[in-house]
This record gives sequence, C-alpha cells and structure tokens, in this order.
Amino acid sequence: MSAFPDWLTPMAATLTQERFTGPEWVFERKLDGIRMLAFKQDADVRLLSRNRLLQNGSYPRVVDAVAALPASDLILDGEAMWDPGSRVAYHLFDVLRIDGRDVTRLPLDERRALLRALPLAPPLGHVRDVIDSKPWERACREGWEGVIGKRRDSLYEHRRSASWLKMKCEASQELVVGGFTDPQGGRVGLGALLVGYFEGADFVFAGKVGTGFDTKLLLGLREQLNRLQIPRAPFTKAVGLPRLRAHWVRPEIVVQVAFIEWTVHGKLRHSRLLGVRTDKTAREVVRET
Repeated sequence: MSAFPDWLTPMAATLTQERFTGPEWVFERKLDGIRMLAFKQDADVRLLSRNRLLQNGSYPRVVDAVAALPASDLILDGEAMWDPGSRVAYHLFDVLRIDGRDVTRLPLDERRALLRALPLAPPLGHVRDVIDSKPWERACREGWEGVIGKRRDSLYEHRRSASWLKMKCEASQELVVGGFTDPQGGRVGLGALLVGYFEGADFVFAGKVGTGFDTKLLLGLREQLNRLQIPRAPFTKAVGLPRLRAHWVRPEIVVQVAFIEWTVHGKLRHSRLLGVRTDKTAREVVRET
C-alpha cells in the first residue's frame, strides 16, 4: 500500500482546433464548473480545487457522500457545479487511487471501470460519454462550452497532456485575405493568412489564420496570392500587423474562418481555415455579431 498523498496535480487537457473521432477516443461534455479533487481517508474527506483551496464548506453534501463511499481510501477527480436543475453537484470522470492502490498508471478505460463500480448517488454522478458522430457539433448545438476527447489508453499525467484534448465551440464567419506570411520550417506555400473585414470605407485587420490547411491548399492559395501582390498593406485600421516576412495582396479572396472568440483588441482567438468562399465578394464581408 502506497502512502496517501496530501496533494496530486490534476491532469489537464490541451486545446485543439482539430475535429476528429475514432475508436481509440472517448468524448465527454466539457463542464464549466470548479475542477475539484476529492481525497478520502476513512471518514476524513478533503475537497481541493486545482489551486489547492479547501472546498468542504461550499459542498457539505458532497463531503458526506464521498465519506459514505465503501472504499477505505480514495482520490476522485471531477467538476463541481451549482446546477439548479440537477441534484448532482460533483460530476466525476476519473479515479486516481482506490483502497491503497495508486491507479494513475492504469489506462483510462480501466480507471473508468473502477469509477463506474463505485455506488455513486446524488450529489455525486458520473460524467456521461458523448456518443455522437460529431460530438463538437452537438456541444455547440446544445449550448455547451465544448467537449473533451480522451485517449482510452491514456495514463493519468499530472500535467497538461495531448492525450486529453478539449474542443471548444467555435464561431465562424467570412473574412478577406489582405496578406500572408512566409512559411517556416518544413511548411510550404505560406505561413499564415492575414485577414480582415470591411467597416465602412476601412479595411480592418482581424488577425492571422495559420491552421486548417493541407499541402494542396497551401500551394494553391500561394499561387493565387502571388498574382494579387501589392507593395503596401491594404489594411486601413491595423494594430499588430507583422513586420517581418509579410506580403500584401489586393483584398479580393474571401475565406471562411472558425475561431473561439474575438479578443478585447478585436482579433481572432484560436482561428482555423474552413475553406475558400467563391459565392461572396470581398466588399460584402463585415464583422458579424
């Protein structure tokens, strides 16, 4: 039996702009609550947030419910939420230790089986799998923050890991290409598109789009953009334009871009290219609300 720890760093998911499914992945709803680890030694229970603040006073019913679980010692991972429409206050998705055994080196599927074997009742509950061909689309459709994709064979790492990926709901709109940067490393064609939208007579810089391309699209876009090159930036409102390895083009090519949100400075956050639009003229493109 290993010594019972005072604290363990919770595993964190890495944000991704990729969208995929596969038999080696399981998807869960991304909850917007307080990440919380539950440490149980016999009747003693500590609920700790990710910054190690004690949460017992905020969730006394959760404390009692964890204390009543049959395991002699236990470390659980989940999300605490105040949900007026539900009796569940602590949504559990992982177990790190059970009956003196550190299970963080077991694959996720085995840890989930151990968690499912625990007799959970409100205010405790399991985070449900999202069984859908495109779980990220369901998340946006139902007003969730997003989904978490987890590799079924993933071990529990006490850090941010690419074995857990968070896919947040995205916004999408048309934007106009006003420039591009040179490719770096093994990239071909171009590095990133520099995009904007029209606001009256102004062409406003909205940021960079550097993902969502395949090699064919990179090379095809570079060929089109080469024919449109001009000596100066076409943006008339532009904060944060790159100064190095940037090329400017006449604002004629319209692209569809997905992104998480607009920053307070009016730039795209976590943008990715969805495709090129041929059904809209550049002058039609404005910032959507």
